[in-house]
Amino acid sequence: MPFLYSLAVSVAKAITPAVATSAKAKAFILGRKALWTQLENIPPNKKVVWMHCASLGEYEQGLPVLTALKNKYPTYFYLVTFFSPSGYEARKNHGIADLATYLPWDTKADVNRFLAQVNLVMALLVKYEFWPNLILALQRKDVPLFLISGLFRQNQRFFKPWGYSQRKLLCEFTHLFVQNDDSLKLLQSIGIQQVRISGDTRYDRVGASKTPLPFMESFVGNRKCVIAGSTWPEDEAVLLEAIAQTPSDWCWLIAPHEMHEDKLLQLMTKLPKESVRYSQSKTSAFTNCPVLVLDTVGMLNRCYAYGSIAYVGGGMGRSGLHNILEPAAEGIAVVIGKNYQKFPEAKALIDLGGVISITSADDCTNQVLILMQNDRLRNEKGQVNAAFVTRNQGATEKTISLLNQHL
Repeated sequence: MPFLYSLAVSVAKAITPAVATSAKAKAFILGRKALWTQLENIPPNKKVVWMHCASLGEYEQGLPVLTALKNKYPTYFYLVTFFSPSGYEARKNHGIADLATYLPWDTKADVNRFLAQVNLVMALLVKYEFWPNLILALQRKDVPLFLISGLFRQNQRFFKPWGYSQRKLLCEFTHLFVQNDDSLKLLQSIGIQQVRISGDTRYDRVGASKTPLPFMESFVGNRKCVIAGSTWPEDEAVLLEAIAQTPSDWCWLIAPHEMHEDKLLQLMTKLPKESVRYSQSKTSAFTNCPVLVLDTVGMLNRCYAYGSIAYVGGGMGRSGLHNILEPAAEGIAVVIGKNYQKFPEAKALIDLGGVISITSADDCTNQVLILMQNDRLRNEKGQVNAAFVTRNQGATEKTISLLNQHL
């Protein structure tokens, strides 16, 4: 199995440049070529703490831990890598990491080259990141390896009869921090003992203070606002009728997950004609427009503070539900799509009544209009969400308490 895996990765590395046609795929290729030059910027005498994230969501999950480490150990060099171009582009210039770049291909040659260039003293993988050649190489170099905010389910390969090689990878971790009791019990059932429940570090991240956004103050004004965050076309399709029936004292901010120009143009043709795009208009044009499309990255989490209702995207398709904790922390009611079963925070908040799951465009319109018309109901749901976030904070402190022993 390890041989077949390494062969498959080597083949993928060889053929991907030839078949990459989209901008995202090309960025994936070019980013990994630039990686080696970027790593040369790390001072050779610096000890490196490295955090790897698949994309932006995982980065936000790991950031509280990285921030706490940097505050306590400022002399180390902090490296962040991404698998996805969307995560890298959004956070490549973020101030916490000393360097943000791409994860190398998980071939033995690239992994060894990476570890030879970087003087690692600690490696942090966030949530779902399990790269066999990388994990085994870290073990051979005696680099302490930790999983941050891990989440495990029965249907994952680790718990299948044929998953021996995958289970063996988990043994190589110095420690695994997991979000809940189900994950703990699953790991213990296959003999993994270096594990503890820390909770989800995202709760600490969303609870942090944020700087204001003057353009949102101008846009919302005396109106109330629905913040539709990280939407995909499947989400936008169910929102259109609700937007069309929105009262004049309400407005919408839509922040698509992907910023492809053709998709943005298509979206604009479906919205009320007075709608504007953030990047193509002056702030003065925002004041009375019914819908503002936020066609830039990095500001959505601060926009939720100006909302009275949030719709969080990803749940109407198969791309995966995006972060509902950001609007929940702001104490507003949240609406999501129908596919949320892999997200424990969504299941918990639906049970508590703070989040509403919709299944169709009609359902979405009905639920959103009810929330718009019922201040008491809307506020109650927001209070449920804010209290839930507060109760679940503290994962970073639990994680750091053990990491301190390895630095």
